[in-house]
Amino acid sequence: MHRPAQRQRQRLTRILVGAAAVPMMLVASGCSSDSGDGSGDDAKKDSGASASSSTTEAGSVVKEAAYAKLPEPCKVFSSKTLEEMVPKGTKSSKEGKSGDAETRGSCSWNSLDNNGVDGSQFRWLNVSLLRFESDAARGTGEKLASEYFTKHAEDARSVEGAKDTKSQPLTGMGNEATLVTYDLKKKEGTFKQQTVVTRVENVVVTLDYNGAGLAGDKSPKAADLTKAAEKAAKEAVEAVRTANGAGGGSAAGGSTAPSKSPGASKSPSKSAGQGSDLGKDSGTSTSKSPSKSATKKD
Repeated sequence: MHRPAQRQRQRLTRILVGAAAVPMMLVASGCSSDSGDGSGDDAKKDSGASASSSTTEAGSVVKEAAYAKLPEPCKVFSSKTLEEMVPKGTKSSKEGKSGDAETRGSCSWNSLDNNGVDGSQFRWLNVSLLRFESDAARGTGEKLASEYFTKHAEDARSVEGAKDTKSQPLTGMGNEATLVTYDLKKKEGTFKQQTVVTRVENVVVTLDYNGAGLAGDKSPKAADLTKAAEKAAKEAVEAVRTANGAGGGSAAGGSTAPSKSPGASKSPSKSAGQGSDLGKDSGTSTSKSPSKSATKKD
């Protein structure tokens, strides 16, 4: 007797995940194309990641990038954090596809608390990680990451259809951080979006979190969503540090003593650090270059 209701609930969840993911097409692809059409090489050039300690023709040496690893994206948050942010979706993690897990990765979760005629509460959470390596021609990994951070934060402030967009710098996490909030009206309801973009050394972490009250239920308070998003972003930054043997460092300055890449190559690498884009399946990446972030229309 309960099967029709269960199928309807599952169908509603799929629709909402797609609706929530659309406005967050801000982070570049976590899965570079392997189609062999050459686009993957272009993406790698745009991302600007290559081996650390590279030597130029003139003999100068580029400083080695601080961090050589990324944490597993679906394990950056504690179970307590997930229970607070996606209470009905703690086990719904979906890792984005990536051609190089050492330079890019993403993971998303969704939660639908369906209370029937009393309305429903929907939550969607995504974290994306992008690591840059030093390049003899383009500069240090930290420099490249900072340039990407600036552009990516601007992209987050320019989402088509967003209402009441606000932006402010954040302290206490990484080397630089920005919070962007806005409302986005969809046919299912009004989604309150929180995006935190932060850089810690040569890694850019992007956290997207949104919520909506559906079927007559009240919209969640933006202040509550913001507080949760900032807390989770700090946790993701610390996960990056811990993955590189620098856990327990100062969250504000990012000046811990990070581990160096063992056996770092002295010639420019062909690998490229790319971000993770959010596709319609809220975690599957589609874009091919972090410098070409895109926001899809409804």
